[in-house]
Order: sequence, then structure tokens, then C-alpha cells
Amino acid sequence: MTFTRRSGCTCFIVLSILPLLCFLVIAYVAVVYFPKQAVDLYGQPGPNLGFFQRLNLTARLVMDRNNLLLASDFNTDQQSFVIDPGDSVNLISLNLEQDGLIPNAEDFRMYLIYKGMDTSVKSGEYLIKPNMTAVDIAQAIQNPISQEIVVTILPGWRAEEIVAALISSGLNIKADDFMQLINHPAGSILPTDLQNVTSLEGFLMPGEYHFTRDASVQAVIANMLLQFDQQMTPEMLQAYHDQGLTLEQAITLASIVQKEAVVADEMPMIASVFYNRLAVNMKLESDPTVQFALGYNAAQRTWWTNPLSAADLNVDSPYNTYANAGLPPGPICNPGLAALSAVAHPAQTPYYYFRAKCDGSGLHSFATTFAEHQQNACP
Repeated sequence: MTFTRRSGCTCFIVLSILPLLCFLVIAYVAVVYFPKQAVDLYGQPGPNLGFFQRLNLTARLVMDRNNLLLASDFNTDQQSFVIDPGDSVNLISLNLEQDGLIPNAEDFRMYLIYKGMDTSVKSGEYLIKPNMTAVDIAQAIQNPISQEIVVTILPGWRAEEIVAALISSGLNIKADDFMQLINHPAGSILPTDLQNVTSLEGFLMPGEYHFTRDASVQAVIANMLLQFDQQMTPEMLQAYHDQGLTLEQAITLASIVQKEAVVADEMPMIASVFYNRLAVNMKLESDPTVQFALGYNAAQRTWWTNPLSAADLNVDSPYNTYANAGLPPGPICNPGLAALSAVAHPAQTPYYYFRAKCDGSGLHSFATTFAEHQQNACP
């Protein structure tokens, strides 16, 4: 009888304590475990987040972590996402989910609140990339894209390299549309001096440009042509005429000088070599003209194959100046002002040859005869 009473008493005590233990476990998970896990996953919460609000959010954020920390399977291409002035966090979250940019709108909304980002979302346009998680997107929508794009076009780039830079900078243009206008220019975008050109390769002036994000391909090209036209002063045009060149011939020669020179100070010397060769009907034998003729090298991932093989030098193209005397049919790149000036005002030299020095300086050794040229070869 005594044993039975003690057993019943023990069971009663255990049953009395069990709810308390469950409560303590639940309290620990809610007050300690989930908040700590949330900090480990997402960093510290926003400074204005209340204690009970934090408890309410952290469990959901921890349990639904995949919705926030993994990129959406639906987002396979870069997309533009616009937040209009006055859009609520609820509407923004729902729009992101409907566009396939995040997996779950409610998780996204709760994360914004947890981090204190719900009050700092800014209206504007955002570019959402395929590898962005919901957490990345939450951070991104704090800083809208500037509507002004600054692009630097380097001397010596061919048209394909220029349009690649324009697109990567964020301009909403298509490469095919750009190249179509380059190869078939419309008279409406051409300055007076360029009305008769059949290609705009060579006339896209290098430099820094400021475009609005929605600039049309016509506006972009017209801006570059305007910058070129402004460099073609009456003095420059007269200098080309004095050298016996048309404008297109001068730009063609300047494009070759641009690609041959590494140091701008040598450009007048290099121009003089080509002028001397042209004067005696000697082939220009310029490697960059062959590189232009070869086009894109997929293996090297460049438009300028280097080094050139013996077979490359025999490529069948009017641009191959190893096979054809005189200037090629048109420019091979878009030269900068230094190369344009070098063709207008070349050095006066007796040189017919040049080759790169062996010291890695980018400078060249010049020679009058082929024998001297051979002596300048690297050991």
C-alpha cells in the first residue's frame, strides 16, 4: 500500500512538472535559439525592432531560410524591376514574387521588417540579376539605379568592342541594332562631312560619354559622331588634304597607326613609315589589318588574334595589307585624337620599317633598310 501511494505521488509530480518543462523548452527556442540563428543567418536586426516583434519574426525567417538565401529558380535572365513612388512594402513583395524574382512575398516582407529595411526602400528602377537571392534583392532596392550612365570608349576599339562596353554599362540597346547602323548608316544621324561614308567604323570618337539609360541606339551613335565631327577642325581637314588623303583615307591610316602604337609619342614616327611606304607603292604589311580581317577569335576570346601565324598572314581579305598594296578599304578600329593628329602631322623620317623593341617598353626600333630592320630583331 505504501509503495503504491509513493508511485502515484511520483507520477503526479512528473505530470505536474512536464508542462513546465515543455514551456521552458518552447521559451528557450523562441527567446534564445531562433533569435541567435537569425543573427547567424541574416546579421543583427534593425535597431528599432521590438522584443516581441523580433520573437514573432525570427522563427519564420529561420525555418524559411531557403526562400531568402537561395536564388529563385524562375529568374534565369537579368530583369528590370520598377518601384513606383508610394508603393507599399506589401505591394513590392507581391510584385517581386509575381515576376518570379523571389520565392515568397511574405518571407521577403518579414525579412525587410526584421532588418529595418522596410522604411528605407526607394522608388526607382533596379536590375535584378539571375544569381541574386531575396536577401540580395532586399539590399539592392535600397539604392535605385542612376538614370545617367557614364561609358568610357578606349582608342583602338572596333565597333563590336564599343557596343559590348555600352551594353555592359547598362544601356538598353541591342548589339545587332548597333552594328546594323554602323554597317548601314542612316543619313539622318550623319554629320555633313560623313554623308557619303558606307560604314561608321573609325568615326566613333573615343572618350567619356554620358547617356541616359533609355538612350536609343541612334542617339548613342549620333553623339559619338558629333564628338568626331567636332575634332575635325578646318585645320585638321586641310592637313589631311595636304597629305593627299581624303577624310576616309586619313581615318583609315589613323586606325592602323592607333593599333600599331603602344606609346602615343611614337605615333608621328609610325605614321611617317606608312606614308613612306605608300609613296613608293610598298605594301604596308601591318599586323592589325590582318587581325581585323580575321575577326573574332573564340579560342582567345578577343577580336585581335595574337600571335599571328603564317597562315593568318595569307588570309584572303582586302584588309590584308600583306597581300594587298595601299590602304585597306576602310578603318580597322576607331582611332583617338593622338593617332588622328599623327596622320595630319607625321614626322619627317627616312624610315620604311619598324619593330617592337625587346625590352618590353612598347617602344619601336625604326630602320631605313631591310638589312637594318633585320638587325633590330630580338636575339
